[in-house]
Amino acid sequence: MTPHSVLAVTDFSPLGNNALARAALLSAEHGATLKLVYLAYPGEAPPEDASTRLAHHALQLSQRHGVPVRAVSRLAFTVRDLLPQVGSADLVVWGTAAVRSLRTFFTGQPVEELLRTTKRPVLVVRRAATHDYRSLIVAVDFTQASRGLVELGFALSPSAQVELFHAISSANEGKLRYAEVSNRAIKAYRSECRRYAQDRMLRLTDSYDSRRNRVLSAVGHGDAARQTIVQQQNSGAELIVVGRRPSSRLSDLFFESTANRIVSYSDTDVLVVPHDYEPAPSACAVKRISTAGSEVRRVRAGAPNPPRLPNPAAVFGGP
Repeated sequence: MTPHSVLAVTDFSPLGNNALARAALLSAEHGATLKLVYLAYPGEAPPEDASTRLAHHALQLSQRHGVPVRAVSRLAFTVRDLLPQVGSADLVVWGTAAVRSLRTFFTGQPVEELLRTTKRPVLVVRRAATHDYRSLIVAVDFTQASRGLVELGFALSPSAQVELFHAISSANEGKLRYAEVSNRAIKAYRSECRRYAQDRMLRLTDSYDSRRNRVLSAVGHGDAARQTIVQQQNSGAELIVVGRRPSSRLSDLFFESTANRIVSYSDTDVLVVPHDYEPAPSACAVKRISTAGSEVRRVRAGAPNPPRLPNPAAVFGGP
């Protein structure tokens, strides 16, 4: 999915300024239109000159990057106020300071509310944007949704180095220990799980024949969110791409998703793509044209045999 329209959300904080700069870079890279909207900090009145400041940002970004930029004159006070603008954008670039209050323990951060309610990819910006993304890491679980994540990462940063990462869940090992399975059998099971994951990873990377010289892969072991962040820190990737399954506030409260935890604890930019992702209405025709041509992939013959013990796959974006 190549973004043709980008919506940048700011609160004029340093993170908000980073989001505006990143949104402008992406718009210039893809020839997309850019729209700016201001979101007030919960419980606080917006600055009296908020609309004027937003218009000045739009003018500066348009002159600096040579892209059409428009400021939304109507200010947003809640995430619900943003939804009409979000629905018409291919990509939402988010930049607001974290809310520090007891209320957020029950309601979550505003960005978490947006992730629950929208079917658009949301780019949560943390770092200053001085250049296009040069490297990114995609968290995969070998489902069809994972292939969509990889394709979106390729489309968002065509020149970036891409690394695919999968974390093998250790939850089943706990079940085996509870059943008093020997350590030797558990180690054998872990090795079999790793071989299975590596084979699946090789099949996935091989399917991108035209880009395989720029596609790396790695397999970790343990909690998916934690291992993804560790892998990003080790590789120095400038962006994490992760999927997110539909959920409710109640399920997020008791079973926080992998995507939410990565957004909460990572200090780099994170692109969250809903599994039920839908393109903006204006992009549907473009998508049909782009997918009309035939696609040739090279896939290794034969499917790997899964381990005979409990399911080893760690599912990214789970509840």
